[in-house]
Amino acid sequence: MMPRSSCLAGFGHAVPSRIVHSAEIESRLGLEDGWIERRTGIRSRYWATEGETLSDLAAEAGKMALDDAGIVPSEIAMILLATSTPDHLLPPSAPLLAYKLGLQNSGAIDLAGACSGFLYALTLADGFVRAHGRAVLVVAANILSRRVNLTDRASAVLFADGAGAVVLAPCGNDQSGLRAAVLAADGSGYDLITIPCGGSNKPFSPEISADQVLMTMRDGREVFSRAVDLMTRTARQAVTETGSTLSAIGRFIPHQANLRLCHAVRQNLELEERKLVSTIAEFGNSSAATIPLSLSIESRLKPFKPGERLLMTAAGAGLAGGAVIFDA
Repeated sequence: MMPRSSCLAGFGHAVPSRIVHSAEIESRLGLEDGWIERRTGIRSRYWATEGETLSDLAAEAGKMALDDAGIVPSEIAMILLATSTPDHLLPPSAPLLAYKLGLQNSGAIDLAGACSGFLYALTLADGFVRAHGRAVLVVAANILSRRVNLTDRASAVLFADGAGAVVLAPCGNDQSGLRAAVLAADGSGYDLITIPCGGSNKPFSPEISADQVLMTMRDGREVFSRAVDLMTRTARQAVTETGSTLSAIGRFIPHQANLRLCHAVRQNLELEERKLVSTIAEFGNSSAATIPLSLSIESRLKPFKPGERLLMTAAGAGLAGGAVIFDA
């Protein structure tokens, strides 16, 4: 019998060993004390040290989620790894992640969706669970510190390393599961956040300067305004598709781009501040990993109630983004 829905059966998260306080970055960039927290809400973040890999970080979060779900490896049919910073350009990192978790009998694939990667992966995983009646491990992980230009204030103050994971399992009732998914893309903003070199359009060569393989943000203000618009618009549409209202949202888990953006979207949606789940102060912006990392931390601080309605929304490079409503 095919499941009637999917459920969030387990959560996990992981961060590297090194904590980097905002004061360290402010000193390097010549900023006054407290500037980063006032502008972004970030007090600290974690950066990988030599020897720490993306697949190791993803495996730590994945194992926590599997243990939390209490399921055996044979129950996992597929692994989706949302990342912008795989261990290598080729091969994909997901098969290595599966090996490290002892899930060699599972399918495994990378998804490159930037900051919205987890929402896309979650949506695809829900469809797989409903169609095949088997569980999926969704992991989002990034080591952005190795792609940040430390002299570029726009990106150096924001980005972090981290991983988050969820186990999506089949559920026999209709009290939980994905209720709406509104995904969006706007290629007119394709060049707003880029790593210029390394792809087939501009491959590596001896003539390329080092900063061409680092992340750049062309216009922070435009990124902010477009992200707020996309996240607000898709969140409202997702609520409409459920046939309910925003008052039914139990908790709001936005992509932790910066605290100002989270509050701007929340205020546009007229959601109470108490419903906002925020981890950016301690963990910074780890792109696709921020939502599942926040889910994992929040589930331990205040477990989700059965049927509690969660609103997740994100926007990032591409531009790509969207909103998902999921009943716990």
